Amino acid sequence: MEDTNAIFSPGMLVMHPEHPEWGTGQVQSNIGGKLTVNFRDEGKIVIDSARVALRAVFDG
Repeated sequence: MEDTNAIFSPGMLVMHPEHPEWGTGQVQSNIGGKLTVNFRDEGKIVIDSARVALRAVFDG
């Protein structure tokens, strides 16, 4: 899978496509295809870009 998460930088808001119940998450870091995201309703999660393509959130 192409690293579609490479565009995300710290501070950007995202959603996990398979877990909408987690709410909006804020990217904490994006290093080597691993994103650390702090989700409002789930907490801090490390996402592997090779497995999950996050979706950008533009309206909070």
